[in-house]
Amino acid sequence: MQVRPLSSPPSSLLLARSLARPPSFQAATTGEWRRPSPADEARACSRHNPEHGDLGVARFRPICRMPPHKIETGHQDVVHDVAMDYYGKRIATASSDNTIKIVGVSGTSHQQLATLSGHQGPVWQVAWAHPKFGSLLASCGYDGRVIIWKEGAKPDEWIQAHTFTEHKSSVNSIAWAPHELGLCLACGSSDGNISVFTARADGVWDTTRIDQAHPIGVTSVSWAPAMAPGALITAGASGQFEYVQKLASGGCDNTVKVWKLQNGNWRMDCFPALQMHKDWVRDVAWAPNLGLPKSTIASASQDGTVVIWTEAKEGEQWVGRILHDFKTPVWRLSWSLTGNILAASDGNNNVTLWKEAVDGEWQQVTTVEP
Repeated sequence: MQVRPLSSPPSSLLLARSLARPPSFQAATTGEWRRPSPADEARACSRHNPEHGDLGVARFRPICRMPPHKIETGHQDVVHDVAMDYYGKRIATASSDNTIKIVGVSGTSHQQLATLSGHQGPVWQVAWAHPKFGSLLASCGYDGRVIIWKEGAKPDEWIQAHTFTEHKSSVNSIAWAPHELGLCLACGSSDGNISVFTARADGVWDTTRIDQAHPIGVTSVSWAPAMAPGALITAGASGQFEYVQKLASGGCDNTVKVWKLQNGNWRMDCFPALQMHKDWVRDVAWAPNLGLPKSTIASASQDGTVVIWTEAKEGEQWVGRILHDFKTPVWRLSWSLTGNILAASDGNNNVTLWKEAVDGEWQQVTTVEP
């Protein structure tokens, strides 16, 4: 499972970017979520792998010390994903029982608020949109559907605002774009394609596609920061920053690819594809760069390795180096808000935190115990 915040939530939550989900919920196959005892400054949440049902990883955030407590989700099957909303008041959970649960949380108390039924198979992921767009939740599942849920006028009422059925196979990964780019959702599917849905002012959704991005299946998608690399250095006197639309994707072809939207079309922005893994890429995570020139992507693989890919300047070649060989599949990755700490979750149910030293070497900071 994974937990995710959006952008920059209130400082009291200290959530780390859209992939470092607010967390610390560890799932049990009974449909229960437990918050482990805090360890140092960070926690991670585990995610069940959609294919094997194994506990994989997810996301982490710094949290304050609080007593352990348990959240009953009410699911009747394995829980695959959890996402906390921007304000830390509600969590959404996705399960193999084909439903999504909305649970209100406050301190150590919680309350089941709603059950969302719309998928015809296991639900793999859920993702909250930035609150500037209202109370919206996206979900994807084995049935190939992507559903946008909108909170209704009545308390705890949710309606299906839009359903996308473009994909003919399981949709494995969804990610909202940085809010500066508008209401925009990327989806990766087992049919090999990536779809990007963008809402217009009139409520109509435009669709762009990356056909056969990974011909034998897309496993993960991750947005680049909206601010172009080096924007802090190149910004003019007006202080206006250039925004870019870029995506990283991982797939069953063992590769990582970078895509850029140019003149309304998505084009591959790395040649050749980034190849260092010897098995499926399970997750990709684009690091925040705070407007500095260097871009960084982390990728995790079934082969047990995590690779750090860096592009020193826009347009230069991506260079990869192995962070560590975990000797077991690595399921999920998550960057801290400033992009200097990486959390990795592996097949042994361990979550480790890594930080780049001044000499460029990556060092393990700590292990977060379950």
